[in-house]
Amino acid sequence: MPTTSVLSYPFRPFFLLCALYAVALLLGWLGLLFLGWPVTGEISPLRWHAHEILFGLIPAAIAGFMLTAMANWTGRPALRGRGLAALVGLWVIARLSMWLTHSVPGAVAVVFDVGFLAVLTAYCAVVIIRAGNHRNLVMVAVLLVLTVVCAFSHAGIWLDDAMLARHAQLLGVYLVLLLIVLIGGRIIPSFSGNWLAQQGRERRVVRSHPVIDAVAIISIVALAISELIGHGVTTGALALLAALANMLRLVGWSGWHCWRNPLLWILHLGYAWIIIALLLRGLSLSMAGVPDVAWLHAAGVGAMATMLLGVMTRVALGHTGRALVLPPGAVWIYLLITAAAVLRVGSALALLDYRWALAVSGIAWIGAFGLFLGLYWSILTGPRPDGKPG
Repeated sequence: MPTTSVLSYPFRPFFLLCALYAVALLLGWLGLLFLGWPVTGEISPLRWHAHEILFGLIPAAIAGFMLTAMANWTGRPALRGRGLAALVGLWVIARLSMWLTHSVPGAVAVVFDVGFLAVLTAYCAVVIIRAGNHRNLVMVAVLLVLTVVCAFSHAGIWLDDAMLARHAQLLGVYLVLLLIVLIGGRIIPSFSGNWLAQQGRERRVVRSHPVIDAVAIISIVALAISELIGHGVTTGALALLAALANMLRLVGWSGWHCWRNPLLWILHLGYAWIIIALLLRGLSLSMAGVPDVAWLHAAGVGAMATMLLGVMTRVALGHTGRALVLPPGAVWIYLLITAAAVLRVGSALALLDYRWALAVSGIAWIGAFGLFLGLYWSILTGPRPDGKPG
């Protein structure tokens, strides 16, 4: 493997590791559930699973995207070489320590896991502030809070505090959704409008409304705060408000005009899963028979995994100098992760046989990320075809 190419831009190692870890996580999880594999050691399996999705898998994708996007935002060179290798090393050690709890002290996981997010946040803050790119400090703020919440998640795990672990999980979900809403609100209408213009069509059909955008963002922040306070009725109402605001936002982007372009419709679909998750959250607090776990899987398998794959498949092409056209067969990445989300949410809602749907959903997840690795490995490890650095 040409190491210099892998460490030449942040999206390369982090997208590879993200996909590899997504496969490993679900293999381990299915092995635990169906074969009794002791993959979580002394940690509660559900807490381990939630933590590793929210504070292990997702931050790898965030790092790959943020560190790559900052080069465009600020005009500064992207992190690469030894500095990038050191940051990757922090993430890898943290993940290994969470799998080896029988032989590795919990303090190691805490130091490296929280340390990874802390270093990532600090680096992003320094680059953005020095460049005077204050608009994107909101991303740094979200990363900072995510770092603190990661520390609380560890406290809940290692102190065996169920309430603390639960609050950390909920806040982690909302923070990741907030990042998707912030970033999605920039890239989805921009990419969609640009593509329509390239097709000789009116880009004005893609509309954004500042008031709706603000409500879509602020309602999720308010929802997270309400979850902490514990006002069930208020939380349910805020969840429904956030679902409505984000639905209006998505409708304004007119995604149906982009149905011929998989790289675009997957982003619209991923955003739609946020709405489904928020709606399910609101209903779970206001209606009997809607289980709490359904919205978490709509957010995790639906919104997060779908947006993650949608962004990684696009960024990997664009930032290696390739045309924004999916490799042959890559649309199956999107179809498989969509199947995984539908099956997992369906099983949570008791619409499908639980064990069958859970198993097939996990296999579809593994298939989606495994196919990404198969089709994008050479893209992420090889040099750019145009010979340019990066």
